[in-house]
Amino acid sequence: MKHHNYILFLYSLLTFIFLFFSCKNRELNYIDYYNKVYTIDSIHRIHKDTLATIKQYRKLFRRYPPVQNERITEYEVYIKMADKYHKNFGGVKSLDKLLALTGPYWQPEPDFYELYQRHGINRAQVDQKFKQWRKGLNQVLVDSFSIAFIRDQHNRNIKETVEMNDKKNAELLIWTLKNYGYPSLQKIGHLGRESQLMSMGTMLNHMAYTKYYDYFKTELLQYVKSGECTPRDYIEMVDKYQYANNGVTMYGIFMRFDEANLNAADSARIDRNRAAIGFPRMKTSMKIAKDFFNKLKKQQK
Repeated sequence: MKHHNYILFLYSLLTFIFLFFSCKNRELNYIDYYNKVYTIDSIHRIHKDTLATIKQYRKLFRRYPPVQNERITEYEVYIKMADKYHKNFGGVKSLDKLLALTGPYWQPEPDFYELYQRHGINRAQVDQKFKQWRKGLNQVLVDSFSIAFIRDQHNRNIKETVEMNDKKNAELLIWTLKNYGYPSLQKIGHLGRESQLMSMGTMLNHMAYTKYYDYFKTELLQYVKSGECTPRDYIEMVDKYQYANNGVTMYGIFMRFDEANLNAADSARIDRNRAAIGFPRMKTSMKIAKDFFNKLKKQQK
């Protein structure tokens, strides 16, 4: 009898732990994550306090599995900072996580390989790990979206063709959301079967012209919160719709010529809207973009 009661107690305890962590994971909202990343990045740009930045990122990544913002690459920055200052960042396990996050944009610089080398992983092993990551993509979706992105760019100067192709792609996206969830970079990568660029931001931009816009506006917000759809891709779609139908900008992505010099009230409104979706303020965004493209120019010299 005692043994039976112990089994029941253990089962109840395990059930509680499972439900606790399931609820905890469901509570994660990546809009908060993005805003924290931009705050940490901005403070570091001003104060250059690397040790404090490492500590802040470590605290953030303990709560949120990182998603690697394209222009900030916060997880890679964190690991490289920690490695330089001999701080523990999780070793090979974290490096494998970094490689998976870097996979969609696979163009590693020499210091990327050097980082892995210092932890006992040579260049050939790194490349093999990337190939394994590539094999893990959803091949059904890779095939489907390879076709969709060719279709997306076909004869966009012909109204009837554009409407027909956007409708087909909208229906594919709806089917994907219902059967596989959001077609994120970790599911389809960013290059199609013919090495064509597969940018979901471009496709979502075109969804603003379809009759399914309201569905996407509601449905995709859940994937922004889960960290699968980037805020940038989402607000491209919403701002395009607002601009085309109402002549106003919500996020400062699409603006009329006379909006080039916004007044303080409009700037504040746009910055509030951006923060609500996990996107940086306009001035911060311009600073990030400027630094990003300056870095690219230096790499190309």
